[in-house]
Amino acid sequence: MLDYHLHLWPHSESSVSYQLDQIAQYCEQAQKNGVHELALTEHTHRFVDVASLVGPFWLRFGHEPTSRAMAEYFEFHARNSLDDYVNLALAAKEAGLPVKLGLEVDYYPGQMNVVSQLLAQYPFDVLIGSVHWLGTWQFDDISNEVQMHEWTLRSHELAWSDYAKAIEELSQTRAVDVLAHPDLIKVAGFYAKNAVACYAQMAHAASSADLSVECSSAGWIKPVAEQYPAKEFLDLLIEADVSFTTASDAHRLERVGERAGDLATMLEARGVHELASYSARERVMVDLRSS
Repeated sequence: MLDYHLHLWPHSESSVSYQLDQIAQYCEQAQKNGVHELALTEHTHRFVDVASLVGPFWLRFGHEPTSRAMAEYFEFHARNSLDDYVNLALAAKEAGLPVKLGLEVDYYPGQMNVVSQLLAQYPFDVLIGSVHWLGTWQFDDISNEVQMHEWTLRSHELAWSDYAKAIEELSQTRAVDVLAHPDLIKVAGFYAKNAVACYAQMAHAASSADLSVECSSAGWIKPVAEQYPAKEFLDLLIEADVSFTTASDAHRLERVGERAGDLATMLEARGVHELASYSARERVMVDLRSS
């Protein structure tokens, strides 16, 4: 099994100390859950390098009531060095730990070309792409009252449509190799009547761009209480001949590789017996339960 979505520190910390021991502990925990290959994929918004490159893009949406909340979020999180992160991951590889150098690339509309140019300077094995905000609305920040209140003000159908369009646009940039938690829009438990149509749109986008899609256990611990992707979405992705990675989206040690066996069983039941592994951003298919 693979876990291609691991963060090095929890959201609650405002700064980090880079520790090789932490990665070794992740690998040990993964082994306990039958996972034998890890990709470290911290968010781009954690790094001052990326923040300075894209700038305060939320100012373009100053009329939105969520603009201030997003500004505060970036001020809190963007404190770390991309060089330090990459060097730590490379040191882990050199120490013989079964890790891949990756990054979770947030979608910055109209700016993915400059983000890609920055990331091309580093020897990444895999880049996973995600959409966590629409304008300045961080629809998945379930701990933020301002952001969650927006769900009571906005059309759920429009929110899902806007999210599907963002996933489609991100896919078309070909800036990433994998789509992370592809139906994240459902995280707070707000579904829409057009959900299946949005699933079809996103499945087509992933297939057209030849992207792999993450099958993640993280949704089981969210308010939605459902894996990513939803079973209807998963079936559409399989029909579109999309390859998969597996992931726990772990922000804490005890969740590394969480419910990996359940993900494997769900995929096998649908005839999926291989996963996409990456090295130097090249995909290689491996046995789903390979060690």
